[in-house]
Amino acid sequence: MPEIEVGFIEHWFGHLMVAGIKMTNSTLKSGDMVHIKGHTSDFTCKVGAIQKDHGPIPEARSGDDIGIKVPEHVREHDKVYKIVP
Repeated sequence: MPEIEVGFIEHWFGHLMVAGIKMTNSTLKSGDMVHIKGHTSDFTCKVGAIQKDHGPIPEARSGDDIGIKVPEHVREHDKVYKIVP
């Protein structure tokens, strides 16, 4: 399936299993599938709730700093791709 790069991991909150993502392109909504790939990371997951400034938002856009829960450890500078159906 085609993928669009939407951002990169800016911070990892390990105790919460939350990835801090800097959005650089396109949009991201709850329910979208993402592929996170880096030097040692490579997995896909479904986006649940998206948070910005400690509050939920329906959609993230380019330039936003957001947080999403992820099932695996991620690292700073890992790339985030949205899987396009």
